[in-house]
Amino acid sequence: MTNDSSGRIPSSTGSQQSPGVSRRQLFRDATAFAGGVAALATTMIPQRAEAGAMTKQAAGYQATPKGDQRCDGCSLFQAPASCKFVAGDISSSGWCRLYVKKS
Repeated sequence: MTNDSSGRIPSSTGSQQSPGVSRRQLFRDATAFAGGVAALATTMIPQRAEAGAMTKQAAGYQATPKGDQRCDGCSLFQAPASCKFVAGDISSSGWCRLYVKKS
């Protein structure tokens, strides 16, 4: 192909390409942008709470059952005396607002 007087290379359709962003630069910029978004997202989005991070008071924990609802019947209870979400020792006959019946 030959260059015209403007220095542009004519395309196969006869139109001329304008000097702009190259594909290489576009992909480089897009990759940098995506990496920045990913880094920002991991720092801005709250992470899942660690096991046992909630206080007994915040969970409304009591050492006695509430009716037939007891910690040992909850899917969050971890024998012998802990919970996936509530910190500290948990009584198997206790209860809290996070109670989820075992299936």
